[in-house]
Amino acid sequence: MVGVLGFVWGSTFMVTELALEGMTPFWVAFIRLAFAALPMVVIWRLRGGRLALDPDNPPKLRAVALAGALSSAIPFLLLSWAQQFVTSGLAGTAMAAVTLIVLPLAHFLVPGERLTGRKALGVLVGFGGVLLLIGGDAFASTGAQLETWGRIACLGAAVCYAVNAITIRRLPPIDPMGLTAMMMLSAALIVLPVALIFEGVPPLPDARTLAALLTLGLVSTAAMNLLRVLVIRRAGPSFLTLVNYQVPLWSVVMGVVILREPVPPTLLSALVLILAGVALSQWQALRVLVLRRRRPGLGVTPTAQATARQIRLRDSD
Repeated sequence: MVGVLGFVWGSTFMVTELALEGMTPFWVAFIRLAFAALPMVVIWRLRGGRLALDPDNPPKLRAVALAGALSSAIPFLLLSWAQQFVTSGLAGTAMAAVTLIVLPLAHFLVPGERLTGRKALGVLVGFGGVLLLIGGDAFASTGAQLETWGRIACLGAAVCYAVNAITIRRLPPIDPMGLTAMMMLSAALIVLPVALIFEGVPPLPDARTLAALLTLGLVSTAAMNLLRVLVIRRAGPSFLTLVNYQVPLWSVVMGVVILREPVPPTLLSALVLILAGVALSQWQALRVLVLRRRRPGLGVTPTAQATARQIRLRDSD
């Protein structure tokens, strides 16, 4: 799941650029969320529409709405606006910085997610690989008047993603499909008035823009946010940070394979550093995943165990 997340989110910046050619940024954010929320809510309702897996410990609706704001509404607004003024390399580097924010937050806020010296070293090594991969172009100026604010917006989106990973992990046992549907719906309702106030009525998209928006909504947002919730609930927010190393890497690889761009001379060295950072920072989690194939249930958190029990009970009903 982490591999799929990294691959799809690595292509999202390119698809967003295509969408922005025919649609204003805030409407890109809303339409993307609307295309994601509609099928997710319908599927969730067809499956019974239950949100809490433990009736005695239901999630608070304001906590779910906060998760929607942090996971999608605020970051999508910030990134859609910022990509008018910053380079794609800077945006990719900002997403890699999520790792630097999540690990110290998880150390204090999530039981069992302690920041050890090895994890800290792994984060720095992996982030060094990202910087090497992107190169100096990540920080090259575009000459845009609002570029500084665009960079701040990218970092703000990274902070939202990091805090949201902690927020989702701290929720009580909850149906992943229901959580994803409610997050997308609440995010869309937050973004809609912002788009109307600042950009007015949206233009009619052409076929290419509509295809880009559908891809962003159904694949990059709906499907990937469901996977994201599953990863966080099963393996924790620190393990999800593996995705943020992959996003800029896949962006470069797809540029080489699909757009026939030249192979960056630092690609192999950056890949070695990124994989070394992953191995150092997530050694215990990777070891548990390997051993779990031989001993099912090993390393599963109490929250995940409770969720699994509730799912089995629901399915038996």
